[in-house]
Amino acid sequence: MKIDNPAFNYNAFGQKYSGYRKTDPRIESYVHQALGDAKTVLNVGAGTGSYEPIDKYVIAVEPSHVMRHQRKLLGRLPAIHAYADALPFDDKSFDAVMAMVTVHHWPDMEKGLKELSRIAKKRVVVMTFDPTHLDDFWNAAYFPELIEVEKARYPTLPFIAASLGGRIEIVPIPIPLDCTDGFQEAFYGRPEAFLEEAVRKAQSAWGFLSNETASRLVKNLEDALISGEWDRKYGHYRTQPYFTCALRLVIAHLE
Repeated sequence: MKIDNPAFNYNAFGQKYSGYRKTDPRIESYVHQALGDAKTVLNVGAGTGSYEPIDKYVIAVEPSHVMRHQRKLLGRLPAIHAYADALPFDDKSFDAVMAMVTVHHWPDMEKGLKELSRIAKKRVVVMTFDPTHLDDFWNAAYFPELIEVEKARYPTLPFIAASLGGRIEIVPIPIPLDCTDGFQEAFYGRPEAFLEEAVRKAQSAWGFLSNETASRLVKNLEDALISGEWDRKYGHYRTQPYFTCALRLVIAHLE
């Protein structure tokens, strides 16, 4: 599958994003550890501000006015209206630069990633999903077209590493059963969540499917839940405390 423009239209469809995509404290601990001793941080593609550290000086960049408005409603500092591939900052302006589950929205990912490294003194921290592990999640059995969309949008980890430069560290992130950040894998043990339209609307990949296709995929899962098929195959996930699948931190050490 080829997608000409990977960017999701948050201005049109992101009005309730912050209600379902929230900082999960367990995942947050990995991000803060990766930021290390950085005192100044730039958050690129900041959205509503998830995972921004409260103990550091943070500047946020976000192109969507809907996302910027939700930041204000949440009491977070305003974000600058700018894009990842043309950041309005001098070289090495911040100790660290972070980009949380955003790179797959960027039309020019390579240029955007190089901008992150240009601006960072010490390190760049990118949270993303490894497309080579997307099939490890059970939703590939019920939502195959959705997974193809994700594979077409997410850059590979070697591509991210080569674009950032520096010494690269890749950290798999275990997802807790009651994860409060509503990306797809967050519901590995709560499959009924996918039957809720609002949950799906907070996951950008669904926006690349036709309504007909999305309805058919949801019906596939709903039928499997009603018949007991899902629980026979995957019911152990309902009590599994953590699930490590495709979520990764890519850390570029630039010093």
